[in-house]
Amino acid sequence: MLYNQLNKSILHTEVQEFIQGHQHLDPAEIAIKKSPFTEVSSRELAEQISGKKTAEKKLPLWYQTPGIYYPPKLALEQSSSSETAAFKSTLIHGESVLDLTGGLGIDAFYFSKKAGRVCHVELQAELSQIASHNAQVLGAKNIAFIHADGIEYLRNKRTNWDTIYLDPSRRIAGQKVFKLSECEPNVPVLQDLLFQHSSCIILKTAPLLDIKSALTELKQVKDVYVLSVQNEVKELLWVLRPQKTLTEPLIHCVRLSNKVAQTFKFNLSTEKQLELNEYSDVLSFLYEPDSAWLKAGCFKLITQEYQVNKLNQHTHFYTSEELKSDFPGRVFKVDEVRTYKDFTRSKVEEKANIISRNFPLSAPELQKKHRIKDGGEQYLVFCRNHHEELIVIKARRC
Repeated sequence: MLYNQLNKSILHTEVQEFIQGHQHLDPAEIAIKKSPFTEVSSRELAEQISGKKTAEKKLPLWYQTPGIYYPPKLALEQSSSSETAAFKSTLIHGESVLDLTGGLGIDAFYFSKKAGRVCHVELQAELSQIASHNAQVLGAKNIAFIHADGIEYLRNKRTNWDTIYLDPSRRIAGQKVFKLSECEPNVPVLQDLLFQHSSCIILKTAPLLDIKSALTELKQVKDVYVLSVQNEVKELLWVLRPQKTLTEPLIHCVRLSNKVAQTFKFNLSTEKQLELNEYSDVLSFLYEPDSAWLKAGCFKLITQEYQVNKLNQHTHFYTSEELKSDFPGRVFKVDEVRTYKDFTRSKVEEKANIISRNFPLSAPELQKKHRIKDGGEQYLVFCRNHHEELIVIKARRC
């Protein structure tokens, strides 16, 4: 639950010093102790410390800036990270941006670095206040903050915007939802309204949303971005633009690493039409694609783009004799390849990282069955080869 109003006492120097000095402690411990301040409760102190802990990696600029006011845990968890928000700012069109689901204001802050005018609309008054306060602390002066329902605000305005951005809520009545039509606002039924006010709509959706299914619900999709950080898909971004003649949307696989984006774009129809006539034995190097490529369904085109061979139609591992250092994902040097039957008979590994792909047993099941402790530098990849044999690849990261 958000505060009824901002407790400005939290921003007093002595309170901020307390939060800074106790951020290494468990917030739960702070919450049950008596607060040293008459105007700031133990719960509020715990919430600020918890928020600061989360911001250290997710929002480093917020973490490093004195005077930031942190929201309750759920609002911070649902916000974009600095890394993903900065990437989104590269997608906006024009000089004016309307963020209809403003939230904590992370996206609006990064939009303000690219656009001359940004409007942040947020239904929850307290969250709107927090976002406004933090923007002032961070020196973002070109963001207007409006406490309103975003869709009603749009319906009552005749203003047009170069870009409209939405991040629909995926938690309704306390339950997570994943279909576009179940989120709030319901973008599929609101597309005509959105296009009346902008020629560029950017939509953020849950990573679990099925891309092909969503493409049947949304109109005028020009681009889809599958965004990953540290091999985890964080966001799906949809760019909608009016088109007189509909064209097939481009799917962009984006891997963010140290503020650098590695990308690959393709059409789903091209991927579908490509036929792989040959699959390969395991060669000197083994490749596991980044989660963005796997989520996007880029399984065959990857062989052409990076000059690697696939092990099996349903085993999404690739191999080559020479190292392909630009491959988007984890790269391994192969030490040994055995059949699973031989591995079972002569297993000597006591500690290894286990990966299971297109294999009857999961990684935890294999770990338990063969009594292998997790960790170390050794990797054991359990999969099927192109002869449909169960094999075990012993390898180490390059």
